[in-house]
Amino acid sequence: MLELLLTGLIDTLIMVGVSAILAFLLGLPIALVLVNSSEQGIAPSFLTNLSLGWSVNIVRAIPFLILMVAIIPATRMIVGTSYGVWAAVVPLTLAATPFFARIAEVSLREVDPGLIEAAQAIGCNRTQIIQHVLLPEALPGIIAGFTVTLVTMINSSAIAGAIGAGGLGDIAYRYGYQRFDVQMMVSVIVVLVTLVMLVQATGDSLAQWVDKRQL
Repeated sequence: MLELLLTGLIDTLIMVGVSAILAFLLGLPIALVLVNSSEQGIAPSFLTNLSLGWSVNIVRAIPFLILMVAIIPATRMIVGTSYGVWAAVVPLTLAATPFFARIAEVSLREVDPGLIEAAQAIGCNRTQIIQHVLLPEALPGIIAGFTVTLVTMINSSAIAGAIGAGGLGDIAYRYGYQRFDVQMMVSVIVVLVTLVMLVQATGDSLAQWVDKRQL
């Protein structure tokens, strides 16, 4: 049982880890565009803000299980299969990206407008404002938001595993549910809870450390 749990944990870490990296790399730029293209942003654009905002909201509104099934053709086209760990990366990334983008957007909006105005007053361009004002000031909130996103992705990976993506969810479904193995089901739950607690504690500590450095 221990070997099976270890294999499932590794599969879960792979699918969540890869998806999380992609979601961060895609979600943060989306958040920056949403903030900067808003009416109060440094590069207002009503059409850009509206179209991107609607796109983010539409994807966020689709339940993960439905999203995963709906994009099976696209998943098969991208990774060559609709089954297994790597197939789960596509829907996990697609679901997590807008989720993280909205959380990061909130953190970026909380940056003191006075700091942005001061940067503009000394001649900083948009790129410099983003690099030296927006991102550093919003970093603790972004880290905390990404931690929440990671926890959500772990939960989603368990759902994905139950319908063929592998990982701990697959073990819980095949061995715990279908074979009525209570011990296996409890073991999977313990591993998932422990993983979530470790991720949350690490994210909280990192966010607090970054925040203290700015004081």
